[in-house]
Amino acid sequence: MRSLKIRNTPLEVTELGFGASVIGNLYRPTPVADATDALEAAWDAGIRYFDTAPHYGLGLSEIRLGAFLRSRRRDEYVISSKVGRLLVPNERPCGTDTEGFVVRDDLRRQWDFSRDGVLRSIDDTLRRTGLDRLDIVYLHDPDDHWRQAAEEAMPALAGLRDQGVIGAIGAGMNQSVMLARFLRETAADVVMVAGRYTLLDQSALGDVLPAARALGKSVVAAGVFNSGLLSGDRPATGMKYDYQAAPLDLVRRAAAIADVCERHGTTLPAAAIAFPFTHPSVVNVTLGMRTAVQVTRNAELNVRAVPAGLWDELRAHGLLSPDVPRSQSDRAYR
Repeated sequence: MRSLKIRNTPLEVTELGFGASVIGNLYRPTPVADATDALEAAWDAGIRYFDTAPHYGLGLSEIRLGAFLRSRRRDEYVISSKVGRLLVPNERPCGTDTEGFVVRDDLRRQWDFSRDGVLRSIDDTLRRTGLDRLDIVYLHDPDDHWRQAAEEAMPALAGLRDQGVIGAIGAGMNQSVMLARFLRETAADVVMVAGRYTLLDQSALGDVLPAARALGKSVVAAGVFNSGLLSGDRPATGMKYDYQAAPLDLVRRAAAIADVCERHGTTLPAAAIAFPFTHPSVVNVTLGMRTAVQVTRNAELNVRAVPAGLWDELRAHGLLSPDVPRSQSDRAYR
């Protein structure tokens, strides 16, 4: 699988990444055997970038991912995790986590973007994963914590990066406006934008993507299926969009895009994976994958050629922003 360099850092990431939120029991339990099989399939497919976070299953995702990666040579993969939510003992457990993960709630999340919180979070992640270092560290969902995240957390991460402890630093969010601020106003190298540069939402073209291009920084695209609406060949009512039931107008829009895909000999999910790479600042698409079947299918979709004429026809029908770049010529594959 091809790799792309995170600009101005020593790191390269494979064009597909493994998003490990679902192996932290997002929405429903994932048996440990299924999680391991999914990770094995990702490795066999050539995926060498893995993303996790303490938030995912109250540490379960980090534990499972670390158990898998510890048997691999450390220089053969890139791993990212996140800071901003410390895991602390839960004095009032109810039995099950209340933030979307099917795990016991013996721990709870505590927002903390202080310097000490960042250092503690990284130490805790290294303990849970059993790894000796992290390659990328993102601030996780700092939407309501800009000042502390920008003035305390990011300088702490920059210090670790400058010492060679971390290879790259940034932020990951479900919005793009603040991510652009992190690129412009802090030492961030790379940002992970979830759901804001997809076939159904190109709002990142108004802020974070031009900022990345102007500053020579990089973007990882996540949430490219928009919670599932773009994951099948034909969208249907009852599917999710941004974690909720998809509005009928978006189901219809996705169906219209699927019609164009069929005329060009491709599919909606294949186009959804390929689309973020229309912008030269995007270096990776990270997909949440629960099973080996999902991994194999997405890896196969990734290698299918999506004709450039598809984007032109989608623009012509008003199904893509006219600002979507027309050339990928300055992508820097290894």
